Amino acid sequence: MDKVQLTRKQKEFFDYIVEYKKEHDVWPTYREISDEFNYKSPNSVTQNIQALLKKGYLVKGEDDEYDIHPDHEEILGIKSGGIEVRGVIAAGYLQEAVEADLGKITLDTLFPNLDQMFALRVAGMSMKDAGIYDGDFVLLMDSDVKDGDIGAILYDGETSLKRIYYDKNGLRLEPANDEYKTIHVEPDVFEEVRVIGKYIGHVNRNGIHKAF
Repeated sequence: MDKVQLTRKQKEFFDYIVEYKKEHDVWPTYREISDEFNYKSPNSVTQNIQALLKKGYLVKGEDDEYDIHPDHEEILGIKSGGIEVRGVIAAGYLQEAVEADLGKITLDTLFPNLDQMFALRVAGMSMKDAGIYDGDFVLLMDSDVKDGDIGAILYDGETSLKRIYYDKNGLRLEPANDEYKTIHVEPDVFEEVRVIGKYIGHVNRNGIHKAF
């Protein structure tokens, strides 16, 4: 089936259900879900469940009970198990090949703070000189964006991926493409700017690219 992206809150909701069922072998109750996410009404639980059903992450059985889609990892684009590490290879002098089972490389290996990450798909070419192209998926994290970091921002009702600088005269949002103009944000409208996340890498058909 097609992969339909979840919103960040839907992903957190779904991950909680998956982990709870792995640990307890049953679904969490509506009260437990509400307590976990500080929902004031069970309607919020129902709305999230309906959204996950619609997007194919949950299924409904013959007895009208909900369950996690058996192929949810494939739907999420996650290959279980990771990449096998089969041994050690010399990068200096030649030496005898050493084969061993050294575990697997997973997304958790590449990104230790995976639970704090989310992705957005890029539309446009303003960051091409940073290696980020139209159609790529940028990986973002909820963390402070330092001067000169690339980050996703929300400004004047619009989102944008730019290199962010904190100047004495305001905020400077620089593209990585000379065909696009730098955006200057005056200090008196800072409250209209919200940093959505810090860029930590991107994914495209060539693989996973981490920020330096």
